[in-house]
Amino acid sequence: MNLKIDNLDGTGPQDYTAAIDMSKSPQVVKKLNQPSELRFSLVTNGPDFVVPTLGAHVTLGRTNGQDVFSGYLVKQPIYEYLGWGERGPIHRYSFVARSEEVALDRKRLSSRPPFVERSAGDALRQLTDDLLPGEFDTSAVQNLDLLPWYGCDPRKKWSEHAAEIALRARASYHVDDGTIALVPVGANRWALDESDPAFSPAGLVLASSDGMLNDLTVVGQSEPGAYVTDYFVGDGLTMRFYLSQNPFTRISRYLVDEEYKDAELSSVRWTVSDPQKVISVTGGELQIAGGTGVDGQTTILFAENIELGGAVVLQHGSMAFNGASDAVIGGLYAATVSIAGCMAGFRVSPNGTQSTIQAIVNGHLTGPAITTVAGHQYAFTTRLYAQEIYRTRQTFHSSAHPAGSGLGGDAVAADVRVVLEVHDIDPANPATQVAPSTVLYDDVIASAPGFCTHALVNATKLYCSIAFTRLIQAVDTEVRSALPGAAYTTRLVGSLADGDECTVSSDPALQFFSPYVPAPNELIQVHYRGKGTSMARVTDPSRMAPHGTDDGVRGAVLTVQAPPARTSIDCENAALALMEDAGPAWSGSYQTWSDFLPGNAEDVFPGDAIQVNVPSRGADFNAIVRQVTIDVQDLAGEHSRYTIEFADDASNPLAVELGAGKLTDLSNLPVETVATVGQCFLPDLTSAEITQVSSTTVTIDAGFAPGPGEGIEVRRSDQGWNQGNDRNLVGRFGAQIFTVPRLSRVQDYFLRRYDSSTPARYSRYSGAVHVDYPL
Repeated sequence: MNLKIDNLDGTGPQDYTAAIDMSKSPQVVKKLNQPSELRFSLVTNGPDFVVPTLGAHVTLGRTNGQDVFSGYLVKQPIYEYLGWGERGPIHRYSFVARSEEVALDRKRLSSRPPFVERSAGDALRQLTDDLLPGEFDTSAVQNLDLLPWYGCDPRKKWSEHAAEIALRARASYHVDDGTIALVPVGANRWALDESDPAFSPAGLVLASSDGMLNDLTVVGQSEPGAYVTDYFVGDGLTMRFYLSQNPFTRISRYLVDEEYKDAELSSVRWTVSDPQKVISVTGGELQIAGGTGVDGQTTILFAENIELGGAVVLQHGSMAFNGASDAVIGGLYAATVSIAGCMAGFRVSPNGTQSTIQAIVNGHLTGPAITTVAGHQYAFTTRLYAQEIYRTRQTFHSSAHPAGSGLGGDAVAADVRVVLEVHDIDPANPATQVAPSTVLYDDVIASAPGFCTHALVNATKLYCSIAFTRLIQAVDTEVRSALPGAAYTTRLVGSLADGDECTVSSDPALQFFSPYVPAPNELIQVHYRGKGTSMARVTDPSRMAPHGTDDGVRGAVLTVQAPPARTSIDCENAALALMEDAGPAWSGSYQTWSDFLPGNAEDVFPGDAIQVNVPSRGADFNAIVRQVTIDVQDLAGEHSRYTIEFADDASNPLAVELGAGKLTDLSNLPVETVATVGQCFLPDLTSAEITQVSSTTVTIDAGFAPGPGEGIEVRRSDQGWNQGNDRNLVGRFGAQIFTVPRLSRVQDYFLRRYDSSTPARYSRYSGAVHVDYPL
């Protein structure tokens, strides 16, 4: 073996093999989804010895050109004086080097938007390119599974993000000789068989325990629960209306808060196509001055997908037009960016020396038009409201569902309300700063795609300046109101300075701003999801084998941290994945020489699969290598002692991170079996609404017409859902529209669908309607 060190002083790699102190043999430690480490010592061998410097590049390789380790020195050497030799004083220097991802870990991650619906490999390649573009070969990074959502915390190092991404895809990463690889766990398989002549019984240590789980409760994150609609009526004075439940909402956050302070658009946030070089950043503003005249050629695309789930507010910016323009501003596209393919956006068309602004929906112009005025500024805002917060399920893996074929990951269908508004500001008239925005479009797009490309600009010919752009994951609440005899319109939730009309506080309450107090008898609807805790209990009766007085049940309550279990369906899939690997739990280590590696392997790496077949110890199982320690004993002969540590998923899950969670009430949690997961619940009543209110009755449209053997169960509280409990029951109805008694000014009704199964199946979440009208 050869040890070469490049002190980065311009002299290139130098051979330090002769200086290696073999009394402390070099040791390489490789851990699964962690940086590798090399420890070695050098002894001065003459006056021309150069002590390697901190940050020097180190390579320990075989004579056939295969690297055992490559990386950088990460610590100052430990110095020891050994005495005086024939050529002068003798010193020993002990070093620690870490693998080449150190070069990436030294860099600060940019504050970038979360990855949305991108593959694990694509996310890792992007993170690498953000930090050191072109420095690493990422061709060995496989795409693997899609990540529904992955946020990049700039406080974490590249290697920490790489480990988290690998965990979510049940993969292993490693960095060596300028190459980054991301491959499925178990891509390489080796056999450790005691019938092999090279097998060393003395080198094998095994440990086994009972890892059986056949009654597993998984607890995840806070989840969106009941589909709630609160009904209020204005009196001309009241500005504050208290909600019936705490709305579920993700943390309100800016996905992008762009004020164009840099000299050019950041590639972390934007992808720019500009053949004519008409896009620039000048004086703190984005300037567009022309285009090719061809649709889809001059574009500014948001670097990530937009998830059409919950509430999303896209503020495309305060724009000043400098000439007649032809473009789409703030377009959302399910496929190719083109005017005809625009799902929703603002169409700007030439109108003499000015321009006309109109909504474009599914490629067609719709609604009122605004003609621009010279000197005015126009703030374009798109608001998206979907009852489904997440548009795709989380993916979970086990040894039976490896990378690329996980449990979950399916799409979630939803309708999306789209509101397109323009705020016309005249700098000469301060009152326009807080004047209401003009709504160009307010309607529901049925079966909307879950994810869209967002183009801030798709310019044929555009002449304007843009002062800011914000993409906001907003409070997941939709507010609508109707004056007597008029249709419902969306009330804008947000900031008064942005031309919005109301906000939702943590009380929880709906607070209107003073210019927008609801008029007498104005009807108000607030739509949101209630807040709960995601959880699921899954059993496997087929693996409950009674033994004497033991009924064979092996139960546990586990909190899943990663991948995040965002809904109870995610918890079901996490439970299935964990229970697939439950059983006898094996772990161990095997020590052997490099000449006798399992299966005649040239090398063994963390993430490789080991099939252990040692009948004399009752061992027949598959495991994954978690750590490899290489002690170099003979440099010239290239003989090393390998210690291979391995474990199966029952002993240590590979693709799920468990942690401590909050104590929660599990007493009413439905029990599902592995055979019935996904079959125990009926579809939810997502569109239940009140159609008429009197002083003594309320008429409800459940939004679903029951068939034979089906019905709608209505209760006064969200509990007790079964055929034998009538304590809080309002009634059971076989029709879509029905009338229930109203007993007070404030009344709550909870609805679930049920069928004639034994026991009856119900919806997973309730439809909840809350009325607060004067009697």
